[in-house]
Amino acid sequence: MQDDVLALPPTFKLYKDRAIAIGTFVGGPLVAGYLAAENFKQLGQKSGAKAAWVISVLVTIIIFGGIFLIPDIDKVPRYIIPLSYTALAQVLVGKYQGAAIKKHIDDGGQTYSAWRAVWIGLIGLAILVAIILCILYFAAPDLT
Repeated sequence: MQDDVLALPPTFKLYKDRAIAIGTFVGGPLVAGYLAAENFKQLGQKSGAKAAWVISVLVTIIIFGGIFLIPDIDKVPRYIIPLSYTALAQVLVGKYQGAAIKKHIDDGGQTYSAWRAVWIGLIGLAILVAIILCILYFAAPDLT
């Protein structure tokens, strides 16, 4: 097969799977959904972007439902839950975007910095904490 030496590199940027994992660990599964959805949009896969959001919202609901409903959850080491959803995000991104990210990089395309994913993770964490505080405030006003 002959390579086209005149082919231009892609003009858009993607998040590497490692950057998505870092952002996910910092900010939670909603951040994973956002970062994966952004990659899907750049790759022209709108249905993949929707699926990323749906999965991330469902995983977030399951995690927080479990945290509040499972008895003796305080006995589980605190790092287990973030490591679990980070590993899940990394596996899913690798499976559904890994080849496209690799091709993008091989074609000369650029990627976003992992620091950008960290900042997005911090913003996502702040939003998630605000949502939880609002829910607690309205669900149990006697706690405030």
